Amino acid sequence: MIASLFNKSRPINYVLISLLLIGFYFLYLTKDFSWTEQYYTVAQKTGLLFVLIASLFLVRFITKRNGLSKDNSYAPFLFVIFLILFPTTLVNTNIILANLFLLLALRRLISMQSLITPKEKIFDASFWILVASLFHFWCILFLVLVFISIIFHVSRDYRNWIIPFIAFFAVLVLFVMAVLLFDHDLLAYVADKMQISFDFTYFENVFQNIALAFFSSVAVLFFSTQVLVLQNRPLNMQSSYKKILFTFLFGVAVYVLSSSKNNSFLIFTFFPLSVLGTNFLEGLDNKWVKESVLGGLVLAAFIIFFAQL
Repeated sequence: MIASLFNKSRPINYVLISLLLIGFYFLYLTKDFSWTEQYYTVAQKTGLLFVLIASLFLVRFITKRNGLSKDNSYAPFLFVIFLILFPTTLVNTNIILANLFLLLALRRLISMQSLITPKEKIFDASFWILVASLFHFWCILFLVLVFISIIFHVSRDYRNWIIPFIAFFAVLVLFVMAVLLFDHDLLAYVADKMQISFDFTYFENVFQNIALAFFSSVAVLFFSTQVLVLQNRPLNMQSSYKKILFTFLFGVAVYVLSSSKNNSFLIFTFFPLSVLGTNFLEGLDNKWVKESVLGGLVLAAFIIFFAQL
């Protein structure tokens, strides 16, 4: 059974999860073989797959290193299931890169609970979030999470409040240099990226609508149940779980505010929801209920994926 298979954190599990991702990635690419006609596009698609796999292992690393789950591989598995549920995510280069940089930022923010080198972690997290915003502007909202982390851990040192602004100017200098080198119309570029849209009538087919409705139901279930049990977490872990909850909310905000909206923008909620889903599954004492929940998620994701091909 699926839940029993991924109930342990074994190397074979991560091999299986990676193969699942690779299989569905290339399966979705069979919709259009034009990418095989040029070496550049083949290299691009291959590179994108490596970024997705790197993101997958970052999910595993962050979850395991910071004690956000027990010794299992549910989090990376759920992350891949969410990718399968929204296959347009698999070919959205900017979104995938932005999510990778956000994961690098979250790796630093969540580990701040150790209070080891907090200044370096604040700078790194701010830097990666700002880099992510170059690929998808509204990722800049995650900077608020940096200040929330400062409040949780190191608010008494005023220098910690200045560090995100130092990171901002560092990225700004790099950005201006790059834009001047490749595109002289800086203001137009920024204005285009900063647009807001609340238009949710973007669905290309009814199955994308079904995917969003199903995902929203799962998200409400995972989020609400984990909010209710937050106070039962060990005191030294509560700040980490609060950051996961905030990360999910900021991910939703990015999706809501983004212009030219599509389901792939939900990728910023995949990591926190994978952690919340893992905790939800760990809280289920009945083995068959756990198998049913995880099996239902997998079956629904597979059906919706093939319906969108």
